[in-house]
Amino acid sequence: MDASEAPAAPESSGPQGAFVVVAFVEWTPVGEPFSKHRWPLHVTLLRFDAPYEAALAAVGRAFEAHDGGIGVRIGGDAHFGYRGRVRVSLVEPEPALDALHARVLAEVTAAGGRVHSPQHTGQGFKPHVSVQGERRVHRGDRVRLDDFALVDMAPDGDTSVRVVVADWGAGATPPGPA
Repeated sequence: MDASEAPAAPESSGPQGAFVVVAFVEWTPVGEPFSKHRWPLHVTLLRFDAPYEAALAAVGRAFEAHDGGIGVRIGGDAHFGYRGRVRVSLVEPEPALDALHARVLAEVTAAGGRVHSPQHTGQGFKPHVSVQGERRVHRGDRVRLDDFALVDMAPDGDTSVRVVVADWGAGATPPGPA
């Protein structure tokens, strides 16, 4: 299902936050900020706006049904974004990754989240890993995605920083003391 085909969602309460759900290729701990210009290598599953609690609950529900990592193979390079300025390595088609994307999309839209770029969801979903300077993956690489996270795109209103607010999977941060 594409976000544009999703049924109308219930109204959410609370201030809107900007979030992205990713599968990290480079492990990134919860709470550690990073620059918007220096992301850890990752595959984006969905970018959306929602109140924090609704975002956390929706993405948590999507991962309740997910068991284990997803093995993917890296394909060729491409150029995305405005005037093709973003160099990426495409992820070859993988049904398990597509299914996870669909579950995250369904839960977020059901919770009232506003999906960014709905043309890049559902049939338009093209998983990739953006090249970050010298850090990148290469054609033919096999990567196991098992560190899934919800990233706040503007913690405390600061749009120059990103921070992981929750994670799921084998790479998830172990729970600490209460």
